[in-house]
This record gives sequence, C-alpha cells and structure tokens, in this order.
Amino acid sequence: MTYKLIAIDIDDTLLTDDIVVTPGTKAALAAAIERGVFVTLATGRMFPSAKKIAKQIELNVPIITYQGSMVKTLLDEQVLYERYVPEDAARELYAFCKANGLHLQLYIDDILYVQEDNDKARAYSALSNIPFAVEPDFESLLAKPSAKMLMIDDPARLDEVAEQLAPLIGDRAHITKSKPHYLEVTNKEGTKGHAIAFMAEHIGCTLDEVIAIGDSWNDHEMIEAAGLGVAMGNALPKLKEIAQYVTKSNNEEGVKHVIDKFILQTV
Repeated sequence: MTYKLIAIDIDDTLLTDDIVVTPGTKAALAAAIERGVFVTLATGRMFPSAKKIAKQIELNVPIITYQGSMVKTLLDEQVLYERYVPEDAARELYAFCKANGLHLQLYIDDILYVQEDNDKARAYSALSNIPFAVEPDFESLLAKPSAKMLMIDDPARLDEVAEQLAPLIGDRAHITKSKPHYLEVTNKEGTKGHAIAFMAEHIGCTLDEVIAIGDSWNDHEMIEAAGLGVAMGNALPKLKEIAQYVTKSNNEEGVKHVIDKFILQTV
C-alpha cells in the first residue's frame, strides 16, 4: 500500500517523556515528506501549542488541533475546518462542574481560559507551553464559540464524571480522555476521526491511504478510520486491541519505526 498522509498524535506519541522529538524521528519525518508523503499532527492541544511542535519538525501543512475541532494552516493560520461545543451543552457542562467543584478550562479564539490561578492550571500551562488567562466571570464566556472544554482531576473521578455527563450532554457533545487526568468535551464532529477524513479529502487521498498513530483513547476514532491504525508501544491496552499495528514506545522512536517500516521500507 502506498500511503499519502500520516497523522501523528503529539503527547506520548511523537514526543518522548522528556517532551522532545528525537533527532532520529525528525530525520524520518523529513525523509517521508521528501517522498511526497503529507505529514500532519493530530492533537488535543490548542493550535498555538501544537504550532510550536510543528515548527520543531519543520512542518508546513494544516494541522489538526483541539481533538479534531480545528484544522488550521501553519503559515497564514487559515481555518479549514472548525466545530464548536454547542452552547446549550457548554452551559450544562459549566453548571455541572460548578455544582461538583470540578476544574474546567475553556478554549476560545486560541486563548486558554481558567476561572482561577491554581495548581491544575499551572501544570497544564507548563506542559502545553501556553499561558492561561484568568476570567472570574466564566459564565460570560459561554456565549462565545469554544473549540473544547477540559476538566482536570483524579483519573478515577473523571471516569465517573464521564459516565454522569453521557446522559446529560452526550447526545450533543463528544466526551473523551486525552490523558488519565484530562476529560475533554468537543463537538460531535470535533474528533480526530472526522478531522483526518477532512484532511484526506483536502489533499485528495482516500482514508485507506492514511496512517494514524496515537496512544490514548482520544486517538481511537482516527485509528479506526485510517487505512493503517497504529498504537504506540506505550498506548492504552484497549487502543492496542483495535489497532492494526503496534509500534515501539514514544521513548523508543515508535513513530520513526512506523515510517521506516511502512514508508521508507528500511526495516
């Protein structure tokens, strides 16, 4: 099979645990691009955060951000695809978080909003390399289009929250986990699966000609949609079960291994 598009998750996939892209992986990506393969990022991160990673690996293509809620070009920042959390679902989620004392973040116009400066906001900001804006009147933001809404808490508690939210807003919003302690809400069409389908059509290839690589459950839609769905060696067990191929871990250049095997055919 000749693959024309590779969509790669960032955290715990492209990046090592030290939050870097290895020189070997950079070289493999460059070799794939030289062969005419379209390489993009598919991440839950907001666009300004993903853009910094894309620059590190010298990408010059539209990238998939906010779990698939936005596809945006890197150079002129033209939005090609966008989906927002429905306002009624956003208001219900806000009320739920307020009633249950949950930390909630909003993403509006590429700005990260929090209600207060706390440890959760600071830790997230440090990981994503993005500043946050404190808005005490959070309710006033709900009328604006939000690419995604994110809760941060203990993993077990968020599993319970996800179950409680499903009957509340699951008919209008997509609920997923990007990390054990991150629960994210987007538009129903704000998934990586929807976004890679859009990207494939945008560049003129079929989904059979797409490789999707990821590690978390928020990657399952694109791994199921792609012609070759790849789970990292460090991926969730249930993601490995649905993937067609399991590569090495993020600390063992798993992305490079996929490119070497299926694009360059050197292994």
